[in-house]
Amino acid sequence: MNNNFNKILLFLFIGFFFSFNASFSQNTIQDNRIKAALRVVGHQLLLQSNDSTSLVLPIERENNRYKIAFDTEFQFDPNYLVHTIDSVLTHSKIVKKYLVEVEEFDTEKIVYSYEMGIHSSINLVPCRERIPPKSCYTLFLTVLDFYPLHSAETSSDVVKRENVAPKTFISSFVSIGLGLLAITALVCVFLYKRKARSSSSNTTDSIPLGRFIFDKKNMLLKYDNQTIELSSKEANLLAVLHESVNETVERDVILNIVWGDEGDYIGRTLDVFISKLRKKMEADDTIKIMNIRGVGYKLIIN
Repeated sequence: MNNNFNKILLFLFIGFFFSFNASFSQNTIQDNRIKAALRVVGHQLLLQSNDSTSLVLPIERENNRYKIAFDTEFQFDPNYLVHTIDSVLTHSKIVKKYLVEVEEFDTEKIVYSYEMGIHSSINLVPCRERIPPKSCYTLFLTVLDFYPLHSAETSSDVVKRENVAPKTFISSFVSIGLGLLAITALVCVFLYKRKARSSSSNTTDSIPLGRFIFDKKNMLLKYDNQTIELSSKEANLLAVLHESVNETVERDVILNIVWGDEGDYIGRTLDVFISKLRKKMEADDTIKIMNIRGVGYKLIIN
């Protein structure tokens, strides 16, 4: 049953993944289109500066701000810059409203900037006739508003999209439902496994030890109707011996596990605690703690 449940959970998670991936893919397509358009802008600016060999560096993005960098100095005409960016972005139908900033690389100062929207006029952009000197410039374009992804569709594309719109809506609705179910299932599995671990922990805390029941968590030995209390050191010592039942555990190993770096034991400390355990378990003659001279101790259960 648990295996079947895991399979159902896997299918739900796959459905949620593809739903998320579809949304992510749309954003990636839009981002790639913007970067491609901005590379065209960078290339045109170099050509306008009579440079056909220098490179436009890879377009970088931080949030909605895109960076166009170059590997050379050049001189740009603000009027040409405004028309080029407007022409490329208008033709590609990607960005409705944007802010352009030109930064001088050495001083990191903005030497030219303007904002443009679908209702703005190029003729209103200021300082288009003042040509800055040749230098190393970096262009930044901040997208303030996007066109919908389908805005560049042809009329036939629109007809196709309208025909599949109901199916797309149903598919999206199903994907969202699957995503919510997957999240709910994950939460349920987490709670179930935590409860199972807790139950398992409670079960393993009670260890059969001959005729005794060793409750390590509560540091108790139970025998018939009797309950014998153990100190924390006694409980830890008994647990170490039980983990290697019928096998010899070296003194140094016991001291390191039970006392560690506390430094509050002397040579005879371990022997004293072994004697205490023997006395508390003497009611069961099937249990013995044997001293292996010069080596350590062995818990023997017949």
